[in-house]
This record gives sequence, C-alpha cells and structure tokens, in this order.
Amino acid sequence: MKTTLVLLLFVVSAHQVHNTTGCDVSKGSWVYDDSYPLYNASSCPFILKAFDCVGNGRPDKDYLKYRWKPSECNSPTFNGTDLLMRFKGKSIMFVGDSLSSNQWQSLACMVYTSTSPLPKYTLFRQGELSTFVFPEYNFRLLFSRNPLIVDIVNTKAGRVLKLDSISLESQQLWKGTDVVIFDTWHWWLHVGRKQPWDVIQVGNQTYEDMDRLVAYEKALNTWATWVDSNVNPAKTKVFFQGVSPDHQNASDWTLNPNSEAMNCTAESEPLLQAGSEYPRAHPAEQVAEKVLGSMSKPARLLNVTRLSELRKDGHPSVYGLGGRRGLDCTHWCLSGVPDTWNVLLYAALTESYTD
Repeated sequence: MKTTLVLLLFVVSAHQVHNTTGCDVSKGSWVYDDSYPLYNASSCPFILKAFDCVGNGRPDKDYLKYRWKPSECNSPTFNGTDLLMRFKGKSIMFVGDSLSSNQWQSLACMVYTSTSPLPKYTLFRQGELSTFVFPEYNFRLLFSRNPLIVDIVNTKAGRVLKLDSISLESQQLWKGTDVVIFDTWHWWLHVGRKQPWDVIQVGNQTYEDMDRLVAYEKALNTWATWVDSNVNPAKTKVFFQGVSPDHQNASDWTLNPNSEAMNCTAESEPLLQAGSEYPRAHPAEQVAEKVLGSMSKPARLLNVTRLSELRKDGHPSVYGLGGRRGLDCTHWCLSGVPDTWNVLLYAALTESYTD
C-alpha cells in the first residue's frame, strides 16, 4: 500500500524538529559563507521573474552569502540526488499561497542544480495545480494554490468563506500525494479589493467580518480535525509550515530611534542572531500552537519563522516584479531564505521517510 507522508511545517516550541543528533536546528544564527548561494537563479529558467532579484538588477550580493548555522550541531547538507532517489516514483506537494510557491520553486531549483548531470524536467500547469516532473526518477514536485485551505463558495449572496469546510477535491488531492506541505496565513489579512470573500460563514451563522486571528483559528481547527480524522500515525508524519514574516515596518527590528529605515528597502545584511527585543512571538504562531497542541495525532514541528525574521535583507524589495511601484517586503529572493527552509525540510524528510 502506498504510504502518504503529510508534512505540515509549523512553529510549536514544545515539539521542534530535531536532526539525528537530537539538535534543534531552528535555533542558531546566520553566518557568512563564501560557498553560498546553493545555486544561481540564472541556472533555473523556471524561476518566476518576481523572485529573481539578481536578474531584476539587485546590485548587492552579500545577502546571497548567508548560511543558517544551528547553535548545537552542524547544519544539514542538502543532497538533491539523494532526495530524488529516496522519492523515486513519489511526489511532494506544496499547498498554500505565493509564499508556498516561493518555497516550491526554491526546492525545484535546489534539486535541479545539485544533480549531475542536470536532470531532464517538465513543467506544466492545470488550473491551480502546477507540476514539476523529473521523468528519469518519476518524481513530482507540485504546487497547489490554496491560500486559505478552507473553502470559498460562490453563491447568489456573493463569495462565502466557509471556515468549517474543506472541499472533497482538496482532500482527494492531498490524500493522493506522498508529501504535502501546507501553508496559510498572509491571505487572512487581506481587505478591500484583495479580500477574496464577501462574507464569512461558520455552520449556519454568517458574518460580514470577524477578527482575522479568530477566523484563522477556526479554519486551522477545521484543518486539524481533517488531519485527526484522516491521518494514520503509523504511515503518516505530520508537520506544518511556519508563518513567513514580512519586513514592512523597520521599527519592528531597529532599536535606533534615529534610523531612517522604513521597510526592507536597501537592507543588505541580516540580523545575525535574535536579540532580547526582536523577534517577538508572532500572534499567528501562537494561534497555531494552540490548535496544533489540541490535535490527537502526533505532529513533528519545524520552526522557520524565527530564523526568517532575522532576514530583513532577503526580500525582493524594489527588485521584484513590480519595481518601485510594487515594493515587496513579503516574498523572498531566490536564491535566498526559502533555500534554508528546504535544507531543514530535507533534514526532516530524511529522518522521517522510510519506504
């Protein structure tokens, strides 16, 4: 029987993902490493222009040179050939928003460029599902655009966000994949024209709006119930992707009252390690910790949030798709921070996965 591995990568301090030495790889600092980056974006023709900061003219290059170093152990080493061999005939799917796409493209490029000779690949999209295939290994990397995880249903009354419903189509898609990495948070903050729903529904109750953290928690509880009802712990390992932080407001991280910094623009180096004032606990993390802590099925947890909060230099800024009119302090340059997420994901996969 085919084994399904569902990876839900999230941040819960009580159950951090450790490597084989028992080390918590989420705790550490950023160190300058001349051997970085792991790849050049120009070697991966499939990377979206919005993420190719060098190709879009970003002049500084030091941001490419930082490696995450765990405090208590050696950093995991990514091996694309090993990943292809372990998952020969299998598939890994990212489910979420454009930050999930950010990570999906990062992993595709890491696998592609670290394999010699360069493997053949195909890339195609059908609806909201994009599929990257390495045919020699019958290995698929997929991205399913599903920013909220729960349903949005079109009705005569408008678009209804149903916090207690997950479509059968989504469930079947997840169950049919060997690895599923879920991501949701940023779309819960959308308002106005960017908000993809008109009303919110829970059971028979309809709301024009509600506190977004409350809505997020209700949706995560729906997702957690699905995992509890459908995941067999003997065959499935469970994780959730942590909240990817933005750097829209420099006052979050600068302690200098005279600093002229306003956002991620012109930031060229990371905060090397966490301080006493920053980063602080993210409210969405706290909600997720509460929900995941209530689940009946065991979950291994991977923290990518805190290490990413230190990377104020890692965003496209004005070197994304929109240029200066589309300042981007949310997504990440490739090469860049999502490569580290995938190094830690690889460490978790090689611990967890057995044929």
